[in-house]
Amino acid sequence: MAQLDLAIHLVRLDSETDFAGWRDAARRLATNDIPPEDVAWQVGFEDDVRNSDLPAAKPDARLVVPRDFIERAETAICHCDLERFGFLYRLLWRLRTEPKLLSIATDPDIRRLEAMEKAVRRDIHKMRAFVRFRRIGEGADERYVAWFEPEHFIVERNADFFVRRFTGMRWTILAPHASADWDGERLAIGPGAAKRDAPAEDDAEALWQTYFENIFNPARLKVKAMQKEMPKKYWRNLPEASLIPDLIAGADKAASAMIARMPTTPAPHHAKVQAKHWPTPQTADADETADTIPELREVAKGCHRCPLWRDATQTVFGEGPENADVVFVGEQPGDQEDLAGKPFVGPAGKVFDAILGDAAIDRRKVYVTNAVKHFKFEPRGKRRIHSKPNAGEIQACRWWLDKELELIKPNLVVALGATAAQSLLGRAVPITRMRGDMVEREDGLRVFLTIHPSFILRIREQADKEAERERFLQDMRKVRELMGA
Repeated sequence: MAQLDLAIHLVRLDSETDFAGWRDAARRLATNDIPPEDVAWQVGFEDDVRNSDLPAAKPDARLVVPRDFIERAETAICHCDLERFGFLYRLLWRLRTEPKLLSIATDPDIRRLEAMEKAVRRDIHKMRAFVRFRRIGEGADERYVAWFEPEHFIVERNADFFVRRFTGMRWTILAPHASADWDGERLAIGPGAAKRDAPAEDDAEALWQTYFENIFNPARLKVKAMQKEMPKKYWRNLPEASLIPDLIAGADKAASAMIARMPTTPAPHHAKVQAKHWPTPQTADADETADTIPELREVAKGCHRCPLWRDATQTVFGEGPENADVVFVGEQPGDQEDLAGKPFVGPAGKVFDAILGDAAIDRRKVYVTNAVKHFKFEPRGKRRIHSKPNAGEIQACRWWLDKELELIKPNLVVALGATAAQSLLGRAVPITRMRGDMVEREDGLRVFLTIHPSFILRIREQADKEAERERFLQDMRKVRELMGA
């Protein structure tokens, strides 16, 4: 329980996390109109200055603060900031006349409170992630002991989590400022300890290191991100940390070996679709016999012009009227297009359709195709991740695109992205700089340059995503004007 020296307004708290004592003292101080600058806070008692009574709260005084403040203060009081008790009392004092204070994000005190809460929550998370128990004793004497060094006073606040997680075993967590002990029935919070009080290692650590070494994924290693989530200060107490330097050093070699072992064939359900759609490979002579889009589409089913056909489920040919005035050309089919056998039916296709509608362009009256007709991907577990076609693959597939344009004879072609522009113009084009431009080819065909709608999907910030969508809509409105020109 907190004690108050009435002469100098010195409040003494039982412990670093004595929130009940702080709350009681703060209530009495505030209702007696004692300002924050007249109060000092201290942890621990001294026999010769211990007071017997606290001033009672004035019976006619009302102290109303948001419930949210009590919850946030209970978190912030676990922070290691030596001035936290006085700081929280200053917030309480301000809330008496500024009831909306907690909602003012620009206020320096509120920013400080938020930073303290965030630091405490992060420390709590790190404790849950990086506590490593070591077994001591056998049989009835068996128990598990861990050493952890938190930045803040979080052991007591975090103890209930470990009770729920490890209810069936007896354990003790030792830390510099406090310790938590669970005997299977009762949780006790005790004084701090030293690292030498914890066991050095146990028989299970070799097994744990083997497990960690086997789940380490070198292909996804990002050293800075790893050290942000697992700061080096925790490494000295983690048995697996001794492996980390060697695992990082050998990551490139291990990733190459892992990639070499990865499957190069589609998943079973893709293979079934593939078996249904792949006909006998066609010869180059057969290509020349196609005089209509349906005939060309049928011949393209057996295309082996580049190696991409081996892993793709099926050829994804263009779709739309044979006399379309406008042809839209994308990069390549995605996962959903590869399974459906139709272009622009996945997430990017939905964005494309919606914006065409907003621009008053009827997709049923335009022809939509891709520069590359097979899905190029990298397998990651059960997922197939899009991989950009290279120049050779673009060139090999250009025959089909040229044949489509020859049969359709459009007035305008829209290049959706850099791959489409490269296929149509025969050279690399800086889409960002030339976006919105129209280039006329030597054969007289007009090519309008813009982004691929999948670019919009990759933008994380909602405001930026909306702005990019609006820019693409303006591009499509230009296309609508050019359709009539």
